[in-house]
Amino acid sequence: MSKEAKTNAMRFLEKQNIAYTAHQYPHEEGVAVDGVTVARTMGENPAAVFKTLVTQGAGRDYFVFVIPVAEELDLKAAARAVGQKSVAMLPVAELLKVTGYVRGGCSPVGMKKQYVTVFDQSALTQQRIYVSGGRIGTQICAAPQDLIGAVRAKVAPLTTCYKNNG
Repeated sequence: MSKEAKTNAMRFLEKQNIAYTAHQYPHEEGVAVDGVTVARTMGENPAAVFKTLVTQGAGRDYFVFVIPVAEELDLKAAARAVGQKSVAMLPVAELLKVTGYVRGGCSPVGMKKQYVTVFDQSALTQQRIYVSGGRIGTQICAAPQDLIGAVRAKVAPLTTCYKNNG
């Protein structure tokens, strides 16, 4: 990476000796870009680019879900994956306080606290996946098993129209 500072996500992966590559994409300063546009801008298949969604369960615990950018989180499947009756999306206004990241730059790696994290099972069908690098305009690419292991995540079906067609 050039002289631009490393993010918490990058430092976290380096501390765990996990190989990754950092990728930049153009954006307006401070403005989140939707994930499908990010994938297209980087010339990547949206199935290999993942977004990080933060939810809160009925017991006020936070849960992190990582799904392909073109998919929608199935809240019932997400709740099942973490053993909750239900989960609800965290209001954007609370994201920075809870995770240390802003909308559009939220990474499952290097959050303020380690929350229960679940990756969509489709991640395992990819050789490498992209997740936010911890700031808008930055993505990190690594083997899905490495990212899943780094954050001690589980894997489960999480999207509304998951197709097991590999």
